[in-house]
Amino acid sequence: MLIPITRQKFEQVVPILATGPQYAYYWGKFRDFLKRLSISVVAVVIILILGLLLGPGFNGIRLLLWIITGLYWWWGPIYWATMRNLQMRRYKYSGFWRGRVLDVFISEELIGTEETVNKRGELMIVENRERRINLEVGDNQGFTTLLQAPLSRNQKGIAAGQIAEMLVMSNQADLERIAQTSDIYLPRLDLWVSDYPHLRREDFVQVSQQLSRSRDRGNREERVARRRRY
Repeated sequence: MLIPITRQKFEQVVPILATGPQYAYYWGKFRDFLKRLSISVVAVVIILILGLLLGPGFNGIRLLLWIITGLYWWWGPIYWATMRNLQMRRYKYSGFWRGRVLDVFISEELIGTEETVNKRGELMIVENRERRINLEVGDNQGFTTLLQAPLSRNQKGIAAGQIAEMLVMSNQADLERIAQTSDIYLPRLDLWVSDYPHLRREDFVQVSQQLSRSRDRGNREERVARRRRY
């Protein structure tokens, strides 16, 4: 099932500014924080050097630049999440999609490498791998897509045949060609599967419930009309 939704509903579900879960995603781990902090420190030092070179004429803007760059460790996640949200909102058309889980399997993916030195002084490259869940969903129109996300314990109940819902985006009004998909919601488990939390999830669930009620009401009216004809 694919139901086009209005731009108003789309913008209700897909935020512009970073939400709490999106901020947490880009905040990352402690090493990510240290990386942003080091960028802030280097930027502040560069501005200090520029101030010494350019003299008093640079004083007016120096304080502002210090504040902006010095707090990059804090506002960086907001910026990157907002940029990602804007990238998703650039699509002109969107729709509510409902299908079923076709397959679910686990894979081990390379997420990065680190260089280290062993006891003999030799340079070693350590691969960082992560177990991830792969969720394939599709509908009776032939559309399928595969989403990969970090593995967690609450995903044990996922099985083929379960209903899956998500938002789909396109630049075509008829949504014939899907350009991007969102997080996947499994209503039976009340579970989200995603790598990045694109949506305001409570709002998406409300839209899902509204569309389901509208569809059920339409089906009842159709059955009543058929009885009257017979």
